[in-house]
Amino acid sequence: MGDPSRQLNRRQARQLMDTAYLAAATALLWVALYYLPVGSPLFRLALPLPLALLQLRHGWRCAVEGLVVTALLLVALMGPIRGPLVIFPYGSLALWLGWCWRRRASWWLSWSVGSLIGLAGFLVRVLVLSVMVGENLWVVITSAAAGLLEKVAGALGLATGLELAQVQLGALALVWVQNLIVVLVLHVVAYWIFARLQAPISEPPESLRALVALDPL
Repeated sequence: MGDPSRQLNRRQARQLMDTAYLAAATALLWVALYYLPVGSPLFRLALPLPLALLQLRHGWRCAVEGLVVTALLLVALMGPIRGPLVIFPYGSLALWLGWCWRRRASWWLSWSVGSLIGLAGFLVRVLVLSVMVGENLWVVITSAAAGLLEKVAGALGLATGLELAQVQLGALALVWVQNLIVVLVLHVVAYWIFARLQAPISEPPESLRALVALDPL
């Protein structure tokens, strides 16, 4: 048997190395999301995966440390406002998915709550940007959308009668549906990839097995 203290030191060294590398990977993906819009869908999809993998390998504490390191790196690279925005929703989503996958929780739980985390993160980003520009961007965007719908309906000879509150609810529903799709795709990608990295996630429910028909091993 090996020396227990040596094994502990090796485990701690591996945790430190994984935390540093995966936090740096998350930070690079966030920077790329801002400055390389051509690949933004792929970057957005990949952003939660490094920290989720970190939690699968080493637990909740290492994942939180990785998120803190990521935020500090981005504060240095992008400033005190845009940098920490990685927490909403990508960092929070990574912690939630990693927690669920490590405990083999049902996909229905991780998927549904994950989509709500994504929606909440969208609203936080809108709030922060509104504070930065000094104007309620949510009202500006939805008012413009309501006006556009009225013009289109008028051109088609239709009467919409939509109120601003209805447009806002519709916009929230669309954002939530988008997050439902993104979080489900994250599950599928993680199911395929993490098994090859010796960090498998929970098994999908029977009704979703067609989405992961490829053998992850």
